[in-house]
Amino acid sequence: MSEEIRNLGSLGSNFRDAGHTAIIDLYDPLNPRVIDYPAYHSACDAIARGLLKRGFKPGSRIGVLCSNRAEFLQIFYGAMRAGVAPVMMGILQPPETLAWIMQDSEVELVFCEAALREKLPSGTPIVVIDSDGTDGLEAFKDGGSLVPFRPEHDSLAFIPYTSGSTGRPKGVLLSHRAHSWVAEKISSDRDFSPSDRMIVAAPLYHKHGMNSIKCVLYGGSTVVLMPKFNARAYIEAINKFQTTVVSGVPTMFAMMLQQRDLLAGRDYSFVRLATLGGAPASDELLDQVADLFPNAMINLIFGITETSAALFGRHPQGETRPRHSVGWPIAGNEFRLVGGEDGNFGTLHVRGRGMMSGYVKNPEQMKKRIDANGWYNTGDILRKDEKGWFYFVGRSDDMFTSSGHNIYPAEVELMLERHIDVDQAVVVPAPDKIKHTVPYAFIVKRAGSALNEEEVKQHALKNAPPYQYPRRIVFVDVLPVNTVGKIDRRKLEAEAARLTETTQVGKVS
Repeated sequence: MSEEIRNLGSLGSNFRDAGHTAIIDLYDPLNPRVIDYPAYHSACDAIARGLLKRGFKPGSRIGVLCSNRAEFLQIFYGAMRAGVAPVMMGILQPPETLAWIMQDSEVELVFCEAALREKLPSGTPIVVIDSDGTDGLEAFKDGGSLVPFRPEHDSLAFIPYTSGSTGRPKGVLLSHRAHSWVAEKISSDRDFSPSDRMIVAAPLYHKHGMNSIKCVLYGGSTVVLMPKFNARAYIEAINKFQTTVVSGVPTMFAMMLQQRDLLAGRDYSFVRLATLGGAPASDELLDQVADLFPNAMINLIFGITETSAALFGRHPQGETRPRHSVGWPIAGNEFRLVGGEDGNFGTLHVRGRGMMSGYVKNPEQMKKRIDANGWYNTGDILRKDEKGWFYFVGRSDDMFTSSGHNIYPAEVELMLERHIDVDQAVVVPAPDKIKHTVPYAFIVKRAGSALNEEEVKQHALKNAPPYQYPRRIVFVDVLPVNTVGKIDRRKLEAEAARLTETTQVGKVS
């Protein structure tokens, strides 16, 4: 008998005790909303019933254009209970991109906040999340009991859109089967339980934020949900709500650690887990995180929208994870490293249970990314040590060559951040007539430091091959980030090219 496929929208449905908190919503930080599991499930069911009442069928698509707030989760998981697939629409996308996403994914209705409705094409059918009128979410709901949709093997659960850094964003078709398995694996691997409180500030329309929610709901935990990341507000929320799990990209942790006045003298022994994903983290950053959260396990996590976050985790026999490793292979996946000198270094190719079903109307990308045997080319460079632990090296599209040498920016950045006066470093290619490209480094100094360009260059020459040392150091107060909190490398590459051009004409800035 085949395994019954669970409805992803029903995640957490075994937790229904009154008073068992599911969400602490900080959309209005002065008036937090505390929502228990029964109220959360009731809202999800009412939204599912509202969709069914209006004629939506399994496989229909609705859009979610919304900030981090409880309603996002209720709409997202409620729609899936009806078999309707929510399409995650980034609130910082321009109107033209949102219109294209709606057309591409065949969205029939958009749930949006009032402040965002002007971004949508004229005439778009909408439900206004924060309206008390007949066009509002409360009016849309249909209270009562619900028998959730029963998924089949490839029944569509939801559609996120990738960042589109190399063109238009791609819609990724993710199934109930795959992501119910993903939720179980990542939540269990990280030991989520009803006693946990996890703070989430990453956008819910991005994989990092939504994977955090899967962990919370599967474990019957509580999410402390921030509308967006702000370092000081993040720390204040950790203090106030005694969150046991903290998570974010390394940039978020670096910004948080700069708030020394808020952190000084506080006891964070209640934090049991800190997860960092999206980019490598330096020894210095990991040391600071470990000092701040002395009882926390610190995990580097790795995931891809198309193949899920359930790729690497803890060792099955409990062996200690090496500091910079993204983990041990999770059972249910196959891996191979392609294009390196041996099978221990190269571009990661994956087959596994958390794989996407495909792209939305994009057979060309399917052929480009997945071969005839089902191997997905992630485009990420990883290495594997002699014991079998995996390590993230960098994106293949971030790598650049200088005089024939391959330069992986993450490696150079980690080296630069070992300098005591470097808080953050980002390395990008700058055009060069002889070497093709050369490394430039954008650096945030430690507060009060007198660090200069020559000191950074000497540090690099002493600690790395000569071709890796940055030919120019640019000190900045803050590094630019994109909509999900990652460093905006393309913006820095453009700035490096501009600086090169002005230097060549004698206008050094």
